[in-house]
Amino acid sequence: MSTLAKCHNIADLRALARQRLPDPVFHYLDGAAENEITARRNMQAFDDVRLVPSCLVDASAVDTSTRVLGQTIAWPVLCSPTGASRLFHPEGELAVARAAARAGAFYTLSTASTYSLEAVAAASDGPKMFQIYVNKDRGVTRNLIERCKQAGYAALCLAVDVPVVGKRERDLKTGFTIPPRLTPSSFANFALHPGWAWGQASKGPLTYANFEARTEDSGFVKRSKRLSAGLDPSVTWADLHEFIELWDGPFALKGVMSAEDARRAADTGVSAIIVSNHGGRQLDGAAAPLDVLPRIAETVGGGIEIILEGGVRRGVHVLKALALGANACAIGRPYLYGLSAGGEAGVARALSILRTEVETAMKLSGCANVAGIDKRLIL
Repeated sequence: MSTLAKCHNIADLRALARQRLPDPVFHYLDGAAENEITARRNMQAFDDVRLVPSCLVDASAVDTSTRVLGQTIAWPVLCSPTGASRLFHPEGELAVARAAARAGAFYTLSTASTYSLEAVAAASDGPKMFQIYVNKDRGVTRNLIERCKQAGYAALCLAVDVPVVGKRERDLKTGFTIPPRLTPSSFANFALHPGWAWGQASKGPLTYANFEARTEDSGFVKRSKRLSAGLDPSVTWADLHEFIELWDGPFALKGVMSAEDARRAADTGVSAIIVSNHGGRQLDGAAAPLDVLPRIAETVGGGIEIILEGGVRRGVHVLKALALGANACAIGRPYLYGLSAGGEAGVARALSILRTEVETAMKLSGCANVAGIDKRLIL
């Protein structure tokens, strides 16, 4: 039995990822803001929800398919945008896009990807969304949107939860920051993972591939500085119309956490909102997405699609989120644990685990299809 086959849940993949990654890289993936209270709450919130299953329902087969952002997907899960995925495996975003397509999941590419949006578009024929941040130079953002159109992305996602980068203390302790300030123990730990280093070296210099090369900032560190410095903290609701109109297609707003903002997003004309606190990596002490989901669903449910992101580690978590009003869930760390543990095969394993758990949870709760998952399941 292969090592990946011995991983029976996302926690197993996380443990394997920890073995295979240098400590600074693992903590960059696994860590969150300040005391990490919000990151823990994202997961704990699911434990507080109790299900009341129905019996004597034909469980011989269930239909997990659904439709999100104009695309039919095999099950109600999207892969969230995660920056610099090549840090975790040399194939990075390419591996995730290929595995997501085979698993019938929607893949979202980050602006801060380490393979270009064109390369990722060509890597698979599965549905893809591109996530943008608004740059102080609006021409940069407009250019990315136009390139997405040309590359055939199905939807666009604007992330609004990073006006500045949160204080991530694990990175401060390991020195895995921009610029790097690696500690002696961090240097030593990199030396203990030659396989990781060799894999990175085999693909050439690491960089943010969606930005044009400039002599003065062609390296990863310099482009990281450029990306962070380019974030525009002055963006307001008044700016949103421009990007919706420029894209002229399915459009998601990522980082909505209040019912009032959800209503305003719906009134502005977005197709979907992604209820998210950025995996607890921004404002520590913020509520968990699942905590605010019922009120948001009550406010805008049916008017626009609602995608829940944050804390999903089990298929039953997807069931609970849908029962509370979400149309789908998005995952980030779970597939990155798989990527770190075993590249494309590891991502496939993570998605297979979750999809099987979703199917099992639906059968055990008496839900024959996604449309049948509603608040009647909740105690």
